[in-house]
Amino acid sequence: MDRLSNMLSALKNASMAGKPVVEIMYSKECEEVAKVLREKGFLESVKVFKPEKTSVKRIHIELAKADGIFTLTETRRVSKPGRRIYRGADEIGTFKRGFGVMVVSTSKGIMSSGEARKKKIGGEILCEVY
Repeated sequence: MDRLSNMLSALKNASMAGKPVVEIMYSKECEEVAKVLREKGFLESVKVFKPEKTSVKRIHIELAKADGIFTLTETRRVSKPGRRIYRGADEIGTFKRGFGVMVVSTSKGIMSSGEARKKKIGGEILCEVY
């Protein structure tokens, strides 16, 4: 199962349905991507918790709103388990003229495309969100 794809689908579906909160299964990758999206203003909060009487963690995500409309409208998984997409630092450009964000997995951790460009680090393009 690709948990990152499931998270992105859940966020997009919640935004379209008008649901402000999403709870998904935990993975370190999903937590780091959600933190990048929170820094960029697409998410309000990201909390990891473990429900009582269970042994699995979950992530509680609140979507951000601007003027009563969710800021997250579209998500797309770029690098998939069957086909990985890698880009060098000079090949990573802006996305949606700066209104969207590309999330990149680098040797220094998961970060936005803007941070990766500033640090001159390339990596795997995980997803695009706008």
